[in-house]
Amino acid sequence: MVATPIGNLGDVTLRALDTLRSVPLIAAEDTRIARRLLARYEIGTKLTSFHAQSGPARLGELLEHLRAGSDLALVTDAGTPTVSDPGADIVGAWAGEGGRVVPIPGASAVLAAVAASGIAGPRWSFEGFLPRSGRERRDRLARVAADDRATVLFEAPTRLAATLRDLAAVCGADRQGAVCRELTKLHEQIVRGPIHELVGAVGRGTIPQRGEVVVVVGPSPTTTVELSREEAREALADGRAQVDALVSGGLTRSEAARRVATATGLSRRALYSTDEAKG
Repeated sequence: MVATPIGNLGDVTLRALDTLRSVPLIAAEDTRIARRLLARYEIGTKLTSFHAQSGPARLGELLEHLRAGSDLALVTDAGTPTVSDPGADIVGAWAGEGGRVVPIPGASAVLAAVAASGIAGPRWSFEGFLPRSGRERRDRLARVAADDRATVLFEAPTRLAATLRDLAAVCGADRQGAVCRELTKLHEQIVRGPIHELVGAVGRGTIPQRGEVVVVVGPSPTTTVELSREEAREALADGRAQVDALVSGGLTRSEAARRVATATGLSRRALYSTDEAKG
């Protein structure tokens, strides 16, 4: 699985180029796009197409190629195969047969947006593309609104305005967000601010509805509740009881403390300790 540039062809790694040169066959989501990269670096490896609409016959052909002992490089139009891109079927099938799957990492729109947004922090989730409509979309939006982590979304430019309006409605107009458009390309644009301002920027054309788009939604704000000394002792005792129950169920104490801390907001270190809560 070879990650390819998300826009700027200069972002390809040396390892990726060595791999693409050394394999006998490259399976590409779009051979026309793959040829641009190969031509830039004078790579003459044979190409074949493999995309989301490829049928079982093409999958079978590629598996037979691998079974015969030959290597295969899998690439998509940009980024890493299987990350909101085709490839999971062949990776899963070959791994299921005990075959070796080697990731060749590289440029990532997700990580670029997380780093450049300035609002994601150390904890975030990746949702890919939201469902276009219906209950599934509403449910996913509700989970984004409640998440105390930042959320990274992919979106088609023509649906950006509608998605930002939906996010403003469920997350609150003042929730922080960022629209990262055309990352690594000539017209790269990163706009940060409350979601309602991002909606306005799209409406005014300040954020054009063109190109590749990544949306970052800031984490749900948390409300701090002041507890009395006795209430704090009781909350910690209850949390430690939950940890003990999870440990009895087979989790390590560290993992159990992490889960309870995430759910309750209590200190992970205090939950991990087996000492009695101090007054």
